[in-house]
Amino acid sequence: MPRRNQLVPMDEVDVIILGSGAAGMAAALAAHEAGAKVALVERFDRIGGTSAISGGVIWVPNNPAMQRAGMADSREDALAYFRALDHGDLVDETLEAFVDRGPEALEFLESIGALSVSLLEGYPDYYLDREGAKPAGGRALDHDLFALGELDEWANRIFAIEEPKPMMLRETSLGGGTGVVEPEEMARRMATNERGFGQAMVARLLKACLDRGIEPMLGVETRELIREDGRIVGISGARNGDKFELRARRGVIISTGGFEWDKDKRQTFLRGPMDAPAPPPTARGEGLSLAMAGGAKLGNMTQAWWAPTLVVPDTPWENGSDRAMPVLIERTVPHSIMVNSKAERFCNEAANYSALAGAFHAFDPQTYDYPNLPAWLIFDENYVDRYPIGPRLPGQPVPDWVKRAETLEQLASKLGLEPDALTATVDRFNMHAEAGEDPDFQRGTSAYDHFYGDRSRKGTAVTLGSIARAPFYAVEIKMGLLGTNGGARTDGRALILGHDDQPIGGLFGAGNAIACPTGGIYAGAGGTLGPALTFGYIAGRSAARRDND
Repeated sequence: MPRRNQLVPMDEVDVIILGSGAAGMAAALAAHEAGAKVALVERFDRIGGTSAISGGVIWVPNNPAMQRAGMADSREDALAYFRALDHGDLVDETLEAFVDRGPEALEFLESIGALSVSLLEGYPDYYLDREGAKPAGGRALDHDLFALGELDEWANRIFAIEEPKPMMLRETSLGGGTGVVEPEEMARRMATNERGFGQAMVARLLKACLDRGIEPMLGVETRELIREDGRIVGISGARNGDKFELRARRGVIISTGGFEWDKDKRQTFLRGPMDAPAPPPTARGEGLSLAMAGGAKLGNMTQAWWAPTLVVPDTPWENGSDRAMPVLIERTVPHSIMVNSKAERFCNEAANYSALAGAFHAFDPQTYDYPNLPAWLIFDENYVDRYPIGPRLPGQPVPDWVKRAETLEQLASKLGLEPDALTATVDRFNMHAEAGEDPDFQRGTSAYDHFYGDRSRKGTAVTLGSIARAPFYAVEIKMGLLGTNGGARTDGRALILGHDDQPIGGLFGAGNAIACPTGGIYAGAGGTLGPALTFGYIAGRSAARRDND
């Protein structure tokens, strides 16, 4: 691989960072700029993992972009917002560390060229009825484009980089834009290989690392943490089949992502069904296993960044695993509903994706089953003409994996649903949609519902529209997630705590490998990356200072 500067010695460094996602690279940069010699260690042969395939949105209250734009926000508003949503899983110290140091972390990363972000204008917080929420947005940030040529051959090491994303999120319908880039501008971007979304975030962070001589060590399987005199002083394992050991004078930071692809951990910890995770199959919980073996106290283990997902059969991951996509627009735009195995609607389809887990996880003690799984997205030809379904865009042929029938009764039979029940459900929805209301689930009444809807329409029609034009279609909607958010408990300095609530010397954590400082609350778009970058920054600074000595 190309080398920008001299690699750190392989036998000993100041700080070891496990994992090359957003949290890991933020930690590496923070430690390096604080004077530490760092090693960024990655289990796989690709950089970025879940961060690289994400939308890349960063949610941080009172962030520098808000301040530059003169948008009002405060520590008090942010804390009030979280506490209005708390169901007992928030810890004051870590929550306050995120709120207090999030702006500092972003300012630092921007100042060294590791981030270039802009406001997602009008992108509201997710729970607008709660104190401290910002209906006009400002807390969610989008990435500016990044030209991959700046990375030379390292660009090919970013996860899923072969799938171009030459737009910024704010230009797409998902981010409130038109979804249209002028052909000349798109041709220019393709010629210069410019990327947006999580690809831009990971690429820019990686460029900042390489410019400082932080070259990721790929293919390192960390099997153990080395402990001496009660303190973590390094890692041992294997690299390309050979024994590997690396010592750390100041600390080890675990930032390896979640555990959603580890079947045993999912079954042990998660609170309900989850069979279609959206992240790549790199999130196996190795960091969680290391922390547990090191005596870490765990927290938030039943929670995740939940999201309904759609499995796209013709685009599996490289290892053959099913690939799932979050379902955001599809269930929000007009001419669509979701139904359960009784062919009944069971939620406001346009609601916040993370909160929708509550509907999918509803348990019926009478049948001893989850009545809202499987679920089906039902839509018609009007929908097909105007809106996407997974990777399929309007105007493109409908894929074979989408169920199709000329009548609702025939569609119900293909899905194993009661035909009369599906017809009755659609008839009721259509009657209310024509009247511009949804008395059953209040779809279309919140600003959040409108953001992902068809904003070329007015009022509740942005999301309400009848399902009446044949043929009719259906795809199965599964319970998925964007990542788990439970793991080792930390303090506000990102030090991992033991069962006695005391820091484990030399061990730090960040990202989805730790108990998220915002608990199970997905406060707004980017609610996972904001805490990840912030605690990556905190962990890097704390480790460089050897904060627990």
